[in-house]
Amino acid sequence: MSEKLIENIERFWDNRPCNIKHSNEPIGEKKYFDEVEKRKYFVEPHIKTFAEFEKWKDKDVLEIGCGIGTDSINFVREGANLTAIELSGKSLEICKKRFSTFNLSADLYRGNAEKLTTFLPKNRKYDLVYSFGVIHHTENPENIISEIKKVLKPEGELRIMLYSKYSYKLFHFMRELGEWDFNKSEDVIRHFAEAQLNCPMAITYTFDEIEKLLDGFNIVEMKKDHIFPYKIPEYIKKKYVVEDHFKNMTKDSFRQMEREMGWHTLVRATIK
Repeated sequence: MSEKLIENIERFWDNRPCNIKHSNEPIGEKKYFDEVEKRKYFVEPHIKTFAEFEKWKDKDVLEIGCGIGTDSINFVREGANLTAIELSGKSLEICKKRFSTFNLSADLYRGNAEKLTTFLPKNRKYDLVYSFGVIHHTENPENIISEIKKVLKPEGELRIMLYSKYSYKLFHFMRELGEWDFNKSEDVIRHFAEAQLNCPMAITYTFDEIEKLLDGFNIVEMKKDHIFPYKIPEYIKKKYVVEDHFKNMTKDSFRQMEREMGWHTLVRATIK
């Protein structure tokens, strides 16, 4: 990875850690963290189902890219032995504050996941390696996968979320721009992928590309999920107003649309 790019990625997430504006309360207070968690799982309810926090009681879990620690603290609340790593110093600072606020603990490390075995405890193996929406933000995701193979127990499980190459989100923003040259789709996604514009790196994947990335793994499950149905201006004001074109859609129809055009590809895999 080029040093300039990794510095840009780190600076991007330091500038605005993921979900940091989910609450207007003072950052670091219990009410702040409670509101962040409530809002995150309200708009992304599939995370809890995917992570299955309760499944990992007394198990060793490695989270790659913990951000400000919303998923992290839920693993620990359910009794997991958590190790978490994060590139962004600002995000990790808030994550540490979160654990302190709730009198909980985890092994938290700052570092580049492409080199995670250089700073994690030697010979430590994990029952679960979990990474939600992180691996696609690095220059060489295959390096992270290679590192994961070194630390996952033989009977362990990998659970990751990667961005879908073709999704409602992509089509929505291409329509907004009036840009239908799919050779430019990666540029469109990098620009709009996150709450702050112009993410330095945001890779998207087809199912075939994920299978190639996870060479050496058995893919247990791979599926799309998550379409954001709310109007952005109102959402920013903490109001949930459904887009007009979704208002009359049945729940079953919307779920089918998520399975076909979801922004998140959820993958469960084991080592061959």
